[in-house]
Amino acid sequence: MHRSLRQAYVAELAAAAAADAHGARAAAWHHLERAHVLSQPFGLAHTRVHGRMLAFALRGRDWTEIVGQLPRLLLAAPATWLGRAPRGNSGGARVPMERPMPIPADLVALLRDECEGP
Repeated sequence: MHRSLRQAYVAELAAAAAADAHGARAAAWHHLERAHVLSQPFGLAHTRVHGRMLAFALRGRDWTEIVGQLPRLLLAAPATWLGRAPRGNSGGARVPMERPMPIPADLVALLRDECEGP
């Protein structure tokens, strides 16, 4: 993972944790979704985000999300390694796992740099 992408990924996870700590659940989820998009090319990072999403759902007792995150947690790394993770998918249980989604404009350049290399 290139430095700029890693910094953005870590910043999104930190922003999610900070928002969650302040009770801003919608903002926390938004940052988790952005971290998910950034993590998709990397199996372990992708799995880590789904772990964070599951923990977030457990804290909020969101049963739909809890049940939806369990298979995502198990399938994230294999889907990434097999090239089956749909680009831009926000990672939540209310979106089909296989649905590609538009990537936020500010994240496109980070992901493009990662794919093109130095």
